[in-house]
Amino acid sequence: MGEGRVAAKKSVAQQLFAAYQAKQKAKAAELKREQAEQARLARKAEQDRQRRERQTADKLAKERERLLIIGEKELARQQAAQERDAARVERELAKRLAERERAAKLEEREREKAEREAVRQRQAAELEELRGSAVRHTEEVRSRVEELESILLNRPGDVGAYRRRAERRLAEAGPEAFAAAVEDLLVRSPLPEGCRPSVRAAYAPEAKQLLLEVDLPGQGIIPQAAEFRFVAQRKEVVVQPRKEAEAKDLYRRLLARLALHAIEEGFAVTAPALVDSVLFNGHVQTKDRATGRAIHPCLVSVVAERDSFAELVLDERELDPALCLRHLNAIVSQHPYDLEAVAPVAVFDLTKYQFIEEVDVASTLDSRPDLVQMDPFAFEHLVRQLFEARGLEAWTTQASRDDGVDAVAINRDPLTGGLCVIQAKRLKTTVPADAVRALSGVMEDKAAAKGILVSTAWFGKASVDFAHRNGRMQLIDGRELKSLLKEYLGIDALLGLPKVPPGWKPQDLQ
Repeated sequence: MGEGRVAAKKSVAQQLFAAYQAKQKAKAAELKREQAEQARLARKAEQDRQRRERQTADKLAKERERLLIIGEKELARQQAAQERDAARVERELAKRLAERERAAKLEEREREKAEREAVRQRQAAELEELRGSAVRHTEEVRSRVEELESILLNRPGDVGAYRRRAERRLAEAGPEAFAAAVEDLLVRSPLPEGCRPSVRAAYAPEAKQLLLEVDLPGQGIIPQAAEFRFVAQRKEVVVQPRKEAEAKDLYRRLLARLALHAIEEGFAVTAPALVDSVLFNGHVQTKDRATGRAIHPCLVSVVAERDSFAELVLDERELDPALCLRHLNAIVSQHPYDLEAVAPVAVFDLTKYQFIEEVDVASTLDSRPDLVQMDPFAFEHLVRQLFEARGLEAWTTQASRDDGVDAVAINRDPLTGGLCVIQAKRLKTTVPADAVRALSGVMEDKAAAKGILVSTAWFGKASVDFAHRNGRMQLIDGRELKSLLKEYLGIDALLGLPKVPPGWKPQDLQ
């Protein structure tokens, strides 16, 4: 019985345990079912979600596609509009460019046409200018020749004032002042340009004779061109040269006219009681074409008596001036164009100068003398010897009666004849301009052909300009003097100047 209770108790416990297990199994199965249901629901929710997402994505895709289609259509429309606008702009630009090109071409054609017309007009103007130039130059040449051939047709005007002035000068200052007054008239004579470079006069009251030495123009005064022709084919002006024979004949007759004109003026400005005759020498300052040296040939020389000269009708157009000179027994170069000289009728009178005994200074000098430190007397004699070495006859004048002349030089050769007064100044500074002007006065007073101022120093611009205007003066500064002494006397001199003159180099002093 006990075992039965035990067994019964064990069966109840087992039943309870079995019931518990069954209950637990039921709970587990229920839980499993719930979990499965939840999983199913979750899957369904996920599926629904995915479906919704797919639907949303489809909708979005469809919307995007719709919008894309709309955008593409709008873009296409816009692109089409832009293309239409671009095409329209391109058409307008092309039209404008075409119009501009047409306008540019038209403008270019007009410009080329204008340029061609301008070139044509310029060429026509140039041709006309050349044609006119040929005419003008021909007229100038003919006018110049006519001017030269009309010299004797222009009679001396009223010279009464000059005559009275000359007579007063004669009474107040003597023959030399009288000659200077005559020179003043002849220098002022209204001759064509270049016909009378310079005039020198001297008066011999005892013989009632007036000496005129006139520098005549060179051959260059005759125009070398006879005419100027315009050659249209070559578009240039061609010079037609004057025939040599014609040029020589024009020059020969010009010299004769100038000689007769000067003689007539000499008689016109002097009273018959003072001047019975005029001695005329016509020289030319030129260069010897064979040697290149300066020469002064006499081409016309004549003595004209007042009474005989008064019989001439110089303003007669048919007068042949060359035959007129022959009528006066003038000595005339047979070939003046070739500078064939004649012996002058008159020569300078050197007796009015007081000369002293010559001294050979050059042989006593040291090997390299300082010109600035030389004795003034020795320096003057050295200058005299220099000009003798250059082929001139030279004398040193007395210090007390030289009237500002330290030496006189002359060349008796008719080709280079002429009186030259020389002043020598041994200075250390610039030669005063007054010294140059004073030499000009001495030249006029002595009726000298040339004046030379020699110095150990240098000359200022005023002095150089004055000498250049005078035309008959030569300035020799220390640098040139050193060179001449070396060349002609073999003396290598020094110049002890306190400073190097402007434009010189230190070696010029040494």
